[in-house]
Amino acid sequence: MGTLHGIIRDSVSGEPVEAKVHVLTSSGDFVHPADSILKVGPGDPFFYSAGEFSVAVPRGSTDIVVERGTEYEPLRKVVSAPQKGHVDVELHLKRWADLPSQNWYPGNTHLHYSENEMQPDARLNLDPKVHDLSVTVVSILQRRELPYASNKYPIGFMTDYSTAHHLVDCGEENRHNYRRGGMAYGHIMLLRIRNVVEPVSRGDLVSDFDPDYPPLCYACDDAKRQGGIVLWCHNGIGMEAPVAAALGKLDAFNLFDPFWMDPEYDIWYHLLNCGISLPASTGTDWFICSNNRVYVQTDQEFTYENWLRGLQGGNTFITNGPALFLSVDGTMPGGQIDSPNGSPRKLSGTISWNSHYPINRVELIQNGSVAQRREFNGAPQQHGDWRFDLDIETDGWIAARAYGDVRDSFAQSLYAHTSPIQIGSGRPPGIAQDSAGFFVRSIDDSIDWISRIGKFTKDEQREEILHLFNEGRKAYAGLTAR
Repeated sequence: MGTLHGIIRDSVSGEPVEAKVHVLTSSGDFVHPADSILKVGPGDPFFYSAGEFSVAVPRGSTDIVVERGTEYEPLRKVVSAPQKGHVDVELHLKRWADLPSQNWYPGNTHLHYSENEMQPDARLNLDPKVHDLSVTVVSILQRRELPYASNKYPIGFMTDYSTAHHLVDCGEENRHNYRRGGMAYGHIMLLRIRNVVEPVSRGDLVSDFDPDYPPLCYACDDAKRQGGIVLWCHNGIGMEAPVAAALGKLDAFNLFDPFWMDPEYDIWYHLLNCGISLPASTGTDWFICSNNRVYVQTDQEFTYENWLRGLQGGNTFITNGPALFLSVDGTMPGGQIDSPNGSPRKLSGTISWNSHYPINRVELIQNGSVAQRREFNGAPQQHGDWRFDLDIETDGWIAARAYGDVRDSFAQSLYAHTSPIQIGSGRPPGIAQDSAGFFVRSIDDSIDWISRIGKFTKDEQREEILHLFNEGRKAYAGLTAR
């Protein structure tokens, strides 16, 4: 056996950089240093490197693939390994984009390490750098007595794991599930909190006898009293999501935060149609098991406070690689365009994209439907600008989304979606009524579950939950009557 010794460098600075590495021997085996941190999730196996690595390999052709985040070009190099001795190789990573230099900073707002992680400190030290994340939020959670490795961290900003370019916070996932499986009230992420919001979980996530109380809206209130930020998880799944959104409890919306969720926007689009303009965010949930990230723009100095302020303001797009930008009459996502008040009006805008992997289609979304589309199936595009005109007569909203058929090393196809630009109230006539009706029906189903199936220790708990859900229902019922 010989030894392969590699050094990974940034091609501009020449400095060693952290990255993930795939080494395939001449016999077709993936090899890695014995004590290395391994990538989690689908697709090709990788190990983490702090910038230098050594592995034992048999003689012959050896494949090396190196990746760092999504803004560096994946590097593949083939070397011939000797039967004995060692071979040295320098691996220079080149950027295809530098979005932080344009004041766009990537973050992961939903991250945990399970009880199977034996080196949580080493992984948390490398995760933000290997995946090139400006902001990483790891969170505590409770599922009965399961000893999640990331539960060891104290709530709050983590100076021991943060650098000037990689900020780390420890937040909380507060949640409630059905007793027979699935989500009941749902899951929320709490960022920038100072203290644990109790109870961290409720219902069967605690025990067979724990009540389905208190509601998640109370946890939202507790977090906000601390100056915290509240994000709904998992595409809006959960009975309480429309209630919390209608009552102003949420700051943003996490979409497909684990790798096993498909790009699906239905609940979010319904909320936007009701004039609830929640910014798009995302994370990875179970380790960093995908390239999912939310880019936030801030024109101020890069700090955690400014990044969160940009997130709340809707200056975001979510992606697993492509950079996607939208401008309509000079207004960016998170902004608002004056209502046309029923008078026909022409808007002009631009959708621009830049991607290492080619994009197959780009779509302009208006009020939850595709208003215009450009497809590149014959010749997928890595970058481009699309100038469009759009006629509007009513309030509503506009966003952009993109897809690519190529799969990354996590075996995911490409996607990106901007946060919306709101027009007037954001509520398109007719469409808003339909979306509000969707939520009225779902809340009615939830009220039935709370009344018949929910488990409580006293009637007052059930009545509190029913009152809360009825308050949310009123908000949507008021829209259906317009």
